[in-house]
Amino acid sequence: MSDLFEASGMHPPDAPLADRLRPASLDQVVGQDHLLGEGGPIRRMVEAGRLGSMILWGPPGTGKTTIARLLAHAAGYQYQSISAVFSGVADLKKAFEQARVRRAAGQSTLLFVDEIHRFNRAQQDGFLPFVEEGVITLVGATTENPSFELNGALLSRSQVFVLKRLDDVALDQLLTRAEAQEGKLLPLTPEARQALTALADGDGRYLLTMAETLFALPPEPALDVQALAATLQRRAPAYDKSREEHYNLISALHKSVRGSDPDAALYWLARMLNGGEDPLYLARRIVRMAVEDIGEADPLSLLVANAAKDTYDFLGSPEGELALAQAVVHLATAPKSVAVYEAFKAAKRAAAETGSLMPPAHIRNAPTKLMKSLGYGKGYQYDPSTETGFSGANYFPDEMERRVFYAPRGEGHEEKVKARLERWAAMRAAMTEGDG
Repeated sequence: MSDLFEASGMHPPDAPLADRLRPASLDQVVGQDHLLGEGGPIRRMVEAGRLGSMILWGPPGTGKTTIARLLAHAAGYQYQSISAVFSGVADLKKAFEQARVRRAAGQSTLLFVDEIHRFNRAQQDGFLPFVEEGVITLVGATTENPSFELNGALLSRSQVFVLKRLDDVALDQLLTRAEAQEGKLLPLTPEARQALTALADGDGRYLLTMAETLFALPPEPALDVQALAATLQRRAPAYDKSREEHYNLISALHKSVRGSDPDAALYWLARMLNGGEDPLYLARRIVRMAVEDIGEADPLSLLVANAAKDTYDFLGSPEGELALAQAVVHLATAPKSVAVYEAFKAAKRAAAETGSLMPPAHIRNAPTKLMKSLGYGKGYQYDPSTETGFSGANYFPDEMERRVFYAPRGEGHEEKVKARLERWAAMRAAMTEGDG
């Protein structure tokens, strides 16, 4: 019976609110105007009357399934859907054969594949000949980055369209439609209504699922934010430690620290901790930030980062998380320098180029008489005992010209280091001229 309702564009009266509010045309889809609005790429396909294979990539509840169904209807294609979670090779063969029969009868098929990234590489390859022959127009839906999860050959035959998480305006449009459908207002204060959209976190279906629960409540008294929180159980934020979201968030944390924004850095730290990230992984990344982006501009940062790691090891969660937060704030507010980072990279390149050159004789180890007779260690000056504490001797290989790898700009602690290096460089130059 439900298939008859769906085929007619209607839904049974006991269907979930999200299904009853499913758009009947592309114009009713909210939040995806960049794809479906005037001049949008998918809109242009529909207006041309010919669809190309595509991958719809976006978070849950943004309309991927709905768009696929409406596309088929708008272009006059037969809509057929399978889920990669519940389908196997036999299901794919059946779908392809049905599409081939329709094609022979002059009917095009739009094959919608939900969670397409869950098919393995060999299964994904199975789509290629049918897409190339035009037996099917493939519309795949995925919440994962197609670059990582889908075969390059399949991607090359499809356009990837990115669906945006629904913003507050789009979510409020859905609530307004829901109220019109139910014939009554949600029993919420204005502040609680805003909190409801925040709880949805860009997921339209989840918003309507929560709204359906609220419609069952008496209209009075209207729920405030606290009462709303007591009525609805907040779901865990979407976060997968092994997939793209993980790398996006750690990148955001690192770049917020590098950009000297402690508030943004704390936000991304909290997002990752709330999502279940391993705090010790975060501690390791914080240590990396200290040596990569701050370095000698504030040498204390490395000590703070390591202390935060040790503190978390000692206290665990949640108390130890505060040490990570303190380290993040210290690093974000510290002066930044990549001078050591860049110097080490340059030194490694030079070492790779000149890796067989021996140290100059005066700084070679001379534990035997033979070595001493060969001049090892001869003329070595112990810098701390010289009059100025600086000998100006050459410590590079004799066959190699002196190079400058470490060039601090003078941020924070490196202001004094820079002045010291400049003084030593002048003394070295004067000694060289004197020898000449």
